[in-house]
Amino acid sequence: MTSSWAATDRLGVLRRYRDYLPLTEATPLICMGEGETPLVRSQRLEGRLGCGPLYFKLESCNPTGSFKDRGMVVAVAKALEEGRKAVLCASTGNTSAAAAAYAAHCGLDAYVLVSKGNIAQGKLAQAVAHGAQIVAIDGNFDQALALARAITAKYPIALVNSLNPYRLEGQKTAAFEIVDHLGDAPDYLFIPVGNAGNITAYWRGFVEYQQKGRASKRPRMMGFQAEGAAPIVLGRPVEKPQTVASAIRIGNPANWRGAEAARDASGGVIEAVSDEEILEAYRLLAQEEGIFGEPASAASVAGLSKMSRQGLDLRDRISVCIITGSGLKDPETAMAIPTTIRELPAELTAVEKAIGLA
Repeated sequence: MTSSWAATDRLGVLRRYRDYLPLTEATPLICMGEGETPLVRSQRLEGRLGCGPLYFKLESCNPTGSFKDRGMVVAVAKALEEGRKAVLCASTGNTSAAAAAYAAHCGLDAYVLVSKGNIAQGKLAQAVAHGAQIVAIDGNFDQALALARAITAKYPIALVNSLNPYRLEGQKTAAFEIVDHLGDAPDYLFIPVGNAGNITAYWRGFVEYQQKGRASKRPRMMGFQAEGAAPIVLGRPVEKPQTVASAIRIGNPANWRGAEAARDASGGVIEAVSDEEILEAYRLLAQEEGIFGEPASAASVAGLSKMSRQGLDLRDRISVCIITGSGLKDPETAMAIPTTIRELPAELTAVEKAIGLA
């Protein structure tokens, strides 16, 4: 299989894991350098939380700054194979950025439905820059997704939300990478839960790798929703989800059943963390580990911290937290952290005194 879309020397998801993906001879092997993201060992939080080895999977290092690129490359490749000329998604932000970027890369039109006033500016800026046609509806994400489904059922446009089965096929490759890096599956995987596609996909990846003899075990899947947007925890949809973590501000997840299946089959949990816990984890990640993730990413670390406080013994266990997206997606949250920026004349003595050197 060859493709004129190859734009990088990195293998990318389609080439590296082609034997585990639903590709055919007609699937173009597009690549923007997605995948192969770092797995970084904790420097301070591991000791602070009393964990065994703790790692952070930096999905923020994907081309558009989030894990969405893994699934989008497969969804867009299959859309090309099927002869589609356009893609459409509903989005809280990251999906729109990935869809718009991969569409632009492949010469497709991109249409994006977002909830008016409920998308971080860093994410909206990406969709704008990539030339997507954006519609802000007076409603929430779940309403936008319903509209997206109706439109793509009526017109020959590919729906590239996680309802698209190819999205989850791409996203499962992150689980493969974790096993490839560690030599086996971790004991615990801590992951944010919004539309619930990612926890579903990771579990699929771990199961497939074990079945192929690439791993000897499967991790317990530890999923975390925000308290104000926790339909799986509550057991019912949330009509007006609210949380500072905009990427998981979803009241009726499309992959609800898949998330529950992953939880139950792995002996894991899906719990809620407060916005206060999310923001504290967000701050600690940045200031103790040097990892700048968006607020939704911090839900995984907030969840680990909460479970540790509640007595979960992680001392002799390997844990991985998924950092789903870059902090640059939502700069407003970072700028709200209390700090003092001092304005001084360009004089050496004044600067030395201000930073405590004189």
